[in-house]
Amino acid sequence: MIKYVPELTDIVLEEIPGKVTLAFEISNCQGSCLGCHSPFLRKDVGEELTPADLDREIALNFGVNCVLFLGEGKDKDALLALARHIRECHPSLETALYSGRENVEDEIWDLFDYVKIGPYIAESGPLNHPSTNQRLYHHGEDITPVFWRKNK
Repeated sequence: MIKYVPELTDIVLEEIPGKVTLAFEISNCQGSCLGCHSPFLRKDVGEELTPADLDREIALNFGVNCVLFLGEGKDKDALLALARHIRECHPSLETALYSGRENVEDEIWDLFDYVKIGPYIAESGPLNHPSTNQRLYHHGEDITPVFWRKNK
């Protein structure tokens, strides 16, 4: 089961470049990054995220063109099932996953159009700093430098 915090579900414009993104905050985070912006998501909080929840939120948020899971929880099979649901029932939407892990399984690369990997390391900075250890990939291509233009 994947859990999310419904009241934190929101439209974001800066997490995925050029996308109007519906973002779901996923709990049961596998990481323990020092300086994490949402340490409460390490806990088992929120409600189960179901395909019906996805469908409802997508319908309520006309104009989104990407669905982002901010975290992946501890149930990979459930996460993959939700990504498959989006692919099958909302084929015009892209999918994105922010993982704090260094590497993710092939199935994740196959089911998500965007994948962010790497734990947050304060000394390296966030994604919008050239010194970051985190990387954002679009269909396997590293697009992290897109974020760096904002700092020039």
